[in-house]
Amino acid sequence: MKTIAISLIVPTGNCTEEDGRVPKLDLPLSRRELLKGSGVLMGTLATGTLLATLAPSPVWAVAMTKLGDAEGRTLLTLGRVLYPHKKLDDAVYALLVKDLDAKASTDPKLLKLLKDGVARLDQLAGGRFEKATPEKQLEIVRSIEKTPFFATVRGQCVTSLYDNDMAFAALGYPGSAWEKGGYITRGFQDLTWLPAPPTEASPPPYMG
Repeated sequence: MKTIAISLIVPTGNCTEEDGRVPKLDLPLSRRELLKGSGVLMGTLATGTLLATLAPSPVWAVAMTKLGDAEGRTLLTLGRVLYPHKKLDDAVYALLVKDLDAKASTDPKLLKLLKDGVARLDQLAGGRFEKATPEKQLEIVRSIEKTPFFATVRGQCVTSLYDNDMAFAALGYPGSAWEKGGYITRGFQDLTWLPAPPTEASPPPYMG
């Protein structure tokens, strides 16, 4: 199977760069990187989604250096239980696993924490955590809320899931506007995925 790095092009408009490209994201998909990894997460973007229309290939993959395939899938599933978003493809949640694996590659204590945590999730599920029903998964996650493993994964979710261009595109965030003069003339009130508020609750911006 040939895999191609996902490089997103965010929809153009007044809130993007001149050519509309946001080239920061670079998933490690080369054959050399896949072979050197301990495990590999692979999948395809859901057909008909915004990410599928923007990416040059529907195939995505993330190589891991310390975590195995099953451990990676369990952590991906945990991330989706912690921060469920129908709009976010598994490719975005795979970035959580990628970041945790990268940190664990230089931190033996973190690696042990992650491996033991994944094993505990499977134990509580009576098999594979990722195969449990959504209701069972939520019950299990609630039972480990006070553990360091839970806190570690939840903390990493905040940056891994939301500070990347795939999430920006899926959730409709056009990126930072501060260095370009702010949002008054670059996307003010252009939110489209929530009902428009009444005029008195959100008046036109003051332009001076």
